[in-house]
Amino acid sequence: MPIVESNKVTDSNAVEGTVTGNTTPVESTAAVLVLEDGRTFRGRSYGATGVALGEAVFATGMTGYQETITDPSYARQLVVQTAPHIGNTGVNKEDAESRRIWVAGYVVRDAARRPSNWRSERSLDSELVEQGIVGIQAVDTRAITRHLREHKTMRAGIFSGEAANATDKELLDTVLASAPMEGARLAEEVSIDKAYVVEPADHGWTGEAKFSIAAIDLGIKAMTPTRFAERGVRVHVLPATATLEDVKAVNPDGFFMSNGPGDPATADAQVKLLRSVLDEKLPYFGICFGNQILGRALGFGTYKLKYGHRGINQPVMDRRTGKVEITSQNHGFAVDAPMDGATLAPEERFGRVEVSHVSLNDDVVEGLACLDIPAFSVQYHPEAAAGPHDAAYLFDRFIELMESTKNSQTVQAADTQTSNSAKNEDTK
Repeated sequence: MPIVESNKVTDSNAVEGTVTGNTTPVESTAAVLVLEDGRTFRGRSYGATGVALGEAVFATGMTGYQETITDPSYARQLVVQTAPHIGNTGVNKEDAESRRIWVAGYVVRDAARRPSNWRSERSLDSELVEQGIVGIQAVDTRAITRHLREHKTMRAGIFSGEAANATDKELLDTVLASAPMEGARLAEEVSIDKAYVVEPADHGWTGEAKFSIAAIDLGIKAMTPTRFAERGVRVHVLPATATLEDVKAVNPDGFFMSNGPGDPATADAQVKLLRSVLDEKLPYFGICFGNQILGRALGFGTYKLKYGHRGINQPVMDRRTGKVEITSQNHGFAVDAPMDGATLAPEERFGRVEVSHVSLNDDVVEGLACLDIPAFSVQYHPEAAAGPHDAAYLFDRFIELMESTKNSQTVQAADTQTSNSAKNEDTK
């Protein structure tokens, strides 16, 4: 028998019979959140009404809810916001990290009655309704978070309107019939269909572009190519299905793989592509999903974390500098790599690799650095919208890697030309 939570959160600002979050009150309906272990939380509908199924996860950021829900890495997930007040600043076009909301469902405690911010263009509630995102409000998100934290992330469902009238057993059976995150191949679903270019000149850079990179969109956030462009890097954003020929066609100085949703064990095509790029000695930088793909390309495995890392307050140590960064993270899988010093990659042709960054919460691998080829990656989000910005230096580190690689290639080419000239002289 499911465990029903009867301790609803009191919303002193809510009007009975309305959905808070709209500037104009509309009819609210009963809603229920059902976890796969049978625990149930009852509240009121928020956003669209209906059914939302996915993996229940909690996000600890106290700001940036719009960036959270528009992050493609949250595809097929029901996001529980641990911050109690959501929707205060409304939504706008400028802060969206992609072309749409990607969360499968949304769980909040106290939804704002109306937005109050000079940048707001509409309420969060109306945006959820517009995009058909089913949510629930007036539930104890602290209790939900503690439950997930003590047990694990798990499949769940939000049911509102007529769907909430089903029996407890029917609701739980629906959740148990939904697909798990393990084995989910989602990057191709959230990626673009057609390539596009982000120009430095459009983001405050004056003069010629310093470098050009090919970036594979596995669920890329809009701020990532922006951070590159601000530094004078032209970004060719390519679909998740791009081939080595597609990459070479844009003649890049570097190669990048983005964040994204799903199980990295399903990303065989992207692993194959990255191995081909590494064989070409093209400088590589990956974040989040791109870190897991580098791990797999080097021959390491990946595994699912018990409850994952999500939020904008995750502490990470950069082992090279000894500095601690507060980082933005959103991932449920991690790389299984040796933590102690440099080791030869299982794919031996790529040489030595070391764990460059580590989580200070649970010692999870947070970054990889190749020592014999120009490649590195991190498990978190240095573009950090909506913050923090401790890890912004990683964009500069990649630019430095491209510069050093280009200079080395120039020297090698000059040495080869000198050697060939000497040989020609000797044969005269």
